[in-house]
Formats: sequence, C-alpha cells, structure tokens
Amino acid sequence: MRKYIFILLSLIGFSASAQNSASASVNSRATVIDPIQIDKTVDLDFGNIISAYNPGQVILSPDGSRVAYGVQISNTIPGTVNPAEAIVTHGNNNYAITLPEQFTLYNQENPNQVLIIDQFTVLPQEGNVIDIIKIGGTLNLEANQTSGFYTNSSGFNVTVSYN
Repeated sequence: MRKYIFILLSLIGFSASAQNSASASVNSRATVIDPIQIDKTVDLDFGNIISAYNPGQVILSPDGSRVAYGVQISNTIPGTVNPAEAIVTHGNNNYAITLPEQFTLYNQENPNQVLIIDQFTVLPQEGNVIDIIKIGGTLNLEANQTSGFYTNSSGFNVTVSYN
C-alpha cells in the first residue's frame, strides 16, 4: 500500500510541477517611407474668351487644348492658356488625387460677377518616384458675361494622399 501512496504522491508532485507558461522570440520590423508631396508649378488659365448672348462653356483639357461651346475663344489673341501643373513626389507608392467639385472666379472690378469652374480633369505623366500632373476643367459663362479679369486669389486645393 505504501508503494501505491508513493507512486500516487510522485504523480501528483510531477503534475504540480508541470509547465504553466511558455515564451517565443518575436522579431519586429518597420518601413519608413517618404511623405507624399505636391508642388504647384503652373496655374490654371483659360485665356481670352469672347462673351456671347447665350451661356457657354470653355473646356480646357489637361493637354492644353481648348474647346468652346456657346461662346468664342480668340485664336489670334488667345491670352495665356495653361492647364494647371504640379509635381507629385511619392516614392513608388500609389496615391489618389482629390479636386474640388467647383471653384468660383470673381471679376476684379465687379466682385458680384462670377465664373464657375467645374468638371476638373487630371492627366498624370507618370514617372517612378515623381509624377507631373496636369489639371484642366470646364469654365461656365452666363449669357452676356461681364467683361473683365476674373480670378480668385485663394486658389483651389489639389490634395494627394497615399492609397
């Protein structure tokens, strides 16, 4: 009987000293990437437009071409015509471009007279770590739009963010 008690106590002692924790070594890593950056190089400029009796639009493509509907553009005196341009530095990472739905230009001499730019379009010229993006849009004119220089010194935001 003593043998059984000794064996029983030995088993109890063995199970009481069984392993109740474990550990493993875990490696850790981090990759630091460059922040995304955008720098404007050229402003958006629709050039000279001739007002009409009807409302109209001038569409400036990111490639710099203009098309007019309901109004006329002067080919002999085009004025300054430029799609906006910016340089995006992004490493080799994908990103998204966000533009406003619309932007308002004000007549410098009569701020109650406005022009609306909407339907922005973007054409990226992709590189490896740096892209050049060009931005066009649609300029909306009212019938008999008041002549003058229209601008908005606050500018519109072009936002780039990593996907």
